[in-house]
Amino acid sequence: MRFDAAAVVHLGCSCCKVLYFSFQRSLLREVRLTQKTTHGESEGPLWRRPIPPIDKRSAKSFIRTNERIRAREIRVIDENGEQLGVMAPFEALKMARERSLDLVEISPNAVPPVCKIQDYGKFLYEKDKSERAARKKQKVITIKEVKFSVTVDEHDYQTKKNQAVRFLGEGDKVKASLRFKGRQMAHRDLGYKIINRLILDIGDAGLVEFMPRMEGTTLHAILAPSKKAEPAPKKPAAAPSTAPTAKSAEPAADTAPTTVQAS
Repeated sequence: MRFDAAAVVHLGCSCCKVLYFSFQRSLLREVRLTQKTTHGESEGPLWRRPIPPIDKRSAKSFIRTNERIRAREIRVIDENGEQLGVMAPFEALKMARERSLDLVEISPNAVPPVCKIQDYGKFLYEKDKSERAARKKQKVITIKEVKFSVTVDEHDYQTKKNQAVRFLGEGDKVKASLRFKGRQMAHRDLGYKIINRLILDIGDAGLVEFMPRMEGTTLHAILAPSKKAEPAPKKPAAAPSTAPTAKSAEPAADTAPTTVQAS
């Protein structure tokens, strides 16, 4: 819709005047938001400007380096692991620049803070490598639940007991739970007998972390895997004897058989 100021004045309608001037103000506001400023800022309002990318390594590890070290005095270690003593940060940074290396703060909580002259990129790479190796070595222990009932059959009990032993052998914790239904709450001693029997049957395969206890209508106990005994070292097998065997005696000279004639 196009507005003509002369037509608005000629008509003299107050509603048209208000609509015209409000449209002009909104148009000027859009122009001001989209035009470039003289200070080199980006186009559009602040909420429309793109967010600058963040370095993932610096966001993940808050490590002060070079000019970001604000302590008055620091203890400096060179790239070979030798201590250079306590000095001002600018002196240590000067030494690092002369060796084309960085000054990295490795122990900020010490008094004074400990800094090392090294390659910052290499330091981050070795740190990530050690963290990945530690994550590979760590064992995630999960809790696996084995459920029983007061009226459990002998065959079902043996099956679930074998499952609990297998879980403990794999290094996982086992939660043995038994739920009472209805009037079974009046016979809790039967549930305690089943859980205590399971603990005795497992024996050395697991350790009792939490003894049987009630939580609402459920009786449960937690078993943890026991530390496996290290296998005894095998005795070395006896080395085969290499002594030379005695040579067989040479055959005696052939002798003609003698016959004895009876007289």
